[in-house]
Amino acid sequence: MRSRYTAHAVGDADHLFRTWHPRTRPTDVAPDPALQWTGLTILDRGAGGPEDDTGVVEFAASWELTVGSTPEHGVLRERSRFARRAGRWLYVDGDVG
Repeated sequence: MRSRYTAHAVGDADHLFRTWHPRTRPTDVAPDPALQWTGLTILDRGAGGPEDDTGVVEFAASWELTVGSTPEHGVLRERSRFARRAGRWLYVDGDVG
């Protein structure tokens, strides 16, 4: 989860592509260059241990979007689902809320 947040923050589309489950991955995973991620707080997690094949992470990610000269601020809160595939954790999907 933290590596995917960092990839969004620095614009690393390759990492996002590699860590997104192929069943749910969109064609274009490039981050929006006008959107800056400014913080991550992990709120909850379930499963995802060494013996698990699935896991869940709930997080809040702060963002800033500058359109014109007025920045907007907000927080994305999501409960994300992950699956282990060939020994690697992949983002499957999530519920925003």
